[in-house]
Amino acid sequence: MANVELSSLARLPSLNKLRKLELSDNIISGGLEVLAEKCPNLTYLNLSGNKIKDLSTVEALQNLKNLKSLDLFNCEITNLEDYRESIFELLQQITYLDGFDQEDNEAPDSEEEDDEDGDEDDEDEEEDEAGPPEGYEEEEEEEEEEEEEDEDEDEAGSELGEGEEEVSLSYLMKEEIQDEEDDDDYVEEGEEEEEDEEEGLRGEKRKRDAEDDGEEEDD
Repeated sequence: MANVELSSLARLPSLNKLRKLELSDNIISGGLEVLAEKCPNLTYLNLSGNKIKDLSTVEALQNLKNLKSLDLFNCEITNLEDYRESIFELLQQITYLDGFDQEDNEAPDSEEEDDEDGDEDDEDEEEDEAGPPEGYEEEEEEEEEEEEEDEDEDEAGSELGEGEEEVSLSYLMKEEIQDEEDDDDYVEEGEEEEEDEEEGLRGEKRKRDAEDDGEEEDD
């Protein structure tokens, strides 16, 4: 929200995940305690070019525990004697003031910081992808065991089905053999009956022949 003639932060929405806020070149002169309430996770805050004049105004930033970098250049407060030492003493959580640390080492470029943050996010995503959630491996093992049990049951069922088929086939074969034996017995009985009939006919014929012979002798 740079250079938008902003004079108060009272209506700032709650932005708990916000880490970088640009408020440069406005007419803000106080009310910075709102930042700790609405944006508690800020790490970078740019208030350069505003109407901030004294240390008491900046003191409200002590509640931004994660703040690492603060920009106040082109504010009247920078004209105070021992300005930098006073700010570092007042806000001990910050590392960089107006782009430099206490030893005058320049802060890394904000784009580089974004890249580093992006790399960290990518690493987190890779870790999330590489490492399965807790309990996942156990669930996978349980599923594999259940699948193996199902396969064993299927195999046992198929073996049982084959056994039943073999029994039924052998039973049918046995029945067919029995039927053939019964047929053979029936044929033999029929042949015996035919032989008995033939013998009876022969006996009757012999008897008639004998009677005929007797009549001839009487004559």
